[in-house]
Amino acid sequence: MSQSAADSLTQMLESVDRDEILREWMEQLAESGSKPQPSTSAARAEASDLLTAVTTAVRSGAEPGQFELPMWSATREILETISNSRAAQGASAAETSGFVLALKKPLFGQAQKRLKGVEPSRLVEMIWLVSTLVDKMAQWTSTTYQRSREAIIGRQQEELLELSTPVIKLWEGILAVPMIGTLDSSRTQLVMESLLQKIVETGSELAIIDITGVPTVDTLVAQHLLKTVAAIRLMGADCIVSGVRPQIAQTIVQLGIDLQGIVTKATLADALSLALKKVGYTFTRSKS
Repeated sequence: MSQSAADSLTQMLESVDRDEILREWMEQLAESGSKPQPSTSAARAEASDLLTAVTTAVRSGAEPGQFELPMWSATREILETISNSRAAQGASAAETSGFVLALKKPLFGQAQKRLKGVEPSRLVEMIWLVSTLVDKMAQWTSTTYQRSREAIIGRQQEELLELSTPVIKLWEGILAVPMIGTLDSSRTQLVMESLLQKIVETGSELAIIDITGVPTVDTLVAQHLLKTVAAIRLMGADCIVSGVRPQIAQTIVQLGIDLQGIVTKATLADALSLALKKVGYTFTRSKS
């Protein structure tokens, strides 16, 4: 960036009518169909802070093409805050980067006003600097947005796993884990950790793993079950696998899977009945 171009950009940003820039910026957002999040007033405040940070960085000699340098740190922080906020509110990546890109037209207009009547080459250089700067900001916003969305999705997946694998106390000394959906390594690990922790907390003697909601059982799923049962036994508790439907039983036999002496039952009710007997409970039906 030539010194004259840098000076012109600095002078332009320091002398612009901020209210006019912000008004045109919000108008551009409205025309593009991008909805400011969470409100127009909040978006205007964010835009004002961003414009201030950009002006300060350019005044200090920061070059638009080197947006990763420390002089742009304040601008990057504001963009990260905007991206994280938009991601948490469910805005799309296009809407998030569109918020920054909408600044181009107002700045182009200011450049035209300031350099009216001068050599076209200077105007072209100014527009190129503005375009480079805004594009770098938009790219940074998109990258931060992507990281934020990935973090949110990761947290949601963990929460869904926890919700889909609850450890339930059915009776004194008896726990149950109803499995629903595909059983993979990460989920097995979560089930194992939750179940073993609950066994320690409650001093339970027996755990029921109900696979009624597991659509298919293959060699990998069987291995996951065996690992879980082995871990339960190491804790001094016993285990019953319930929900073994005819189709699953046939699949296990056809695959030649050896469940190594694991007690299985067709339904959770059958498993609970057996579990109660194992821990020493007896029941009689009232004749009334």
